[in-house]
Amino acid sequence: MRRHAVTLGRALALGGMALTDVLLLAAALVTAVLASLGLVFFFLPMVGLVRRRAMLARRLTGTWLGVATEPPYLPPPPPPRPQPDGWYRYERQLYKTPRWPAWHERWKWMFTDPATWRDLAWLSLNPIVGGSLLLLPLAAVWCGLDLLGRWTPLTVPSGVVVAVAGVAAVPWLLRLYGWWTRLCLAPTARSVLAGRVRRLDQLRTETADSQAAELRRIERDLHDGAQARLVAMGMTLGAVEELMDSDPEAAKALLAKTREASSVALTELRALVRGIHPPVLAERGLGDAVRAMALDSPLKVTVTANLSRRSPAPVESAVYFSISELLTNAARHGGADRVWIDIGVRDGSLRVTVTDDGSGGADPARGSGLRGIERRLAAFDGVLALNSPPGGPTTATIDLPIEGSGDAPEGGPAPKGWRLAVLVLGWGLGWLPLFPQGLVAMGMKIFGSDAKSWFLALHLPEPWQWPMIVFNILLGLTMYGGAMAITSAHSHRRLIERAGPALGLDG
Repeated sequence: MRRHAVTLGRALALGGMALTDVLLLAAALVTAVLASLGLVFFFLPMVGLVRRRAMLARRLTGTWLGVATEPPYLPPPPPPRPQPDGWYRYERQLYKTPRWPAWHERWKWMFTDPATWRDLAWLSLNPIVGGSLLLLPLAAVWCGLDLLGRWTPLTVPSGVVVAVAGVAAVPWLLRLYGWWTRLCLAPTARSVLAGRVRRLDQLRTETADSQAAELRRIERDLHDGAQARLVAMGMTLGAVEELMDSDPEAAKALLAKTREASSVALTELRALVRGIHPPVLAERGLGDAVRAMALDSPLKVTVTANLSRRSPAPVESAVYFSISELLTNAARHGGADRVWIDIGVRDGSLRVTVTDDGSGGADPARGSGLRGIERRLAAFDGVLALNSPPGGPTTATIDLPIEGSGDAPEGGPAPKGWRLAVLVLGWGLGWLPLFPQGLVAMGMKIFGSDAKSWFLALHLPEPWQWPMIVFNILLGLTMYGGAMAITSAHSHRRLIERAGPALGLDG
């Protein structure tokens, strides 16, 4: 009983919100008129309000109805960056402050996002679809009570049937509403791919900045380290040439110092080369390279590697330096003594788990090292999952896809068999029992119209008219619901096939 009361309460809440969407829709129309007259400042707040309403619908259908819907919006634009002269540029205009460039970018982001217009389309239909789907049970119960109030041998069973059918249909109507919301508000393959292109564009910019910083670091190390030593060696050899005849002992001492300096320069060059790309990584693979790294670490590191084959070289390099950064953080900031590293391939992804017994409290928002790992992995569609409660332990999981490219045929296989039959009957004939034989007949019955026309229910005896009307409405909703469910499932399957597992979407 309590479960049925909760279900009915959720239906009433969703139906009430769907009816109040009329006010939000009217405000959106007024905003559109004002924007067309040049008052575009009202556009962003209105779109933000519509998006909040759509996100509320996605969250409620996910928590209440079990129909999860991911947001389809493109990623927001990055904040504007100043030029070397301190001015901010947007297209051909220069601004002293980032306020107006940021506003223009945000306006363009919202206006060109297809999800913005899909939200508005959903908002236009939700008062009709959501209100009718979720308030029909109340109409059925009211009709059943009306029949019971007449208290005749024929109207009593009809009233009971109509009222029970209205209450029993609530879970199915809620599920149908969840499918319809997902069909309208879920991300399409086109929107996901557009978001992926935008994300890759941002990653390209971040990667270029990171590579530029890395090149500056290498140049600085060469200039301050090996280059300075080589210059000093050249000057020392010049002094040796001058002392060779006059003071051979001093020349020998200088040659000994030069030999030591050359050894130190060679060591620095080898360390620099290992920082660019370790030779052991290129020759022996990721597992042996991490074991060699563990031997040089001041911590007690246990490495478990189960790799049946080698991954692409860029992937191995990204994972190697990510593990190196995690070991450095564990030793420098975490105060750890032991570290456990597990490397393996699971479900087509290279997965690395690094666990230490340090003090915990690691947060990517507070450290550039972890943010650098995320940027490095994001270039390969990899992710870093961090679990570091205060007091430890810290567990970092790297998941990086190595199989498949995420490219699938443009169009997935069309529904066949009974699914195709349900689609044809649902979309093609579902309107017949729902609207003319159901909703229109119910309206004529409520308002006491004498015209019977071709409405089947009105030609039946009085006690059976309401049951037939309710049956027609439920039949039409069931046909539409089956078609919506198959369409939504097929669309989501095509999304996963085309976008690929690298997008992080679950099927």
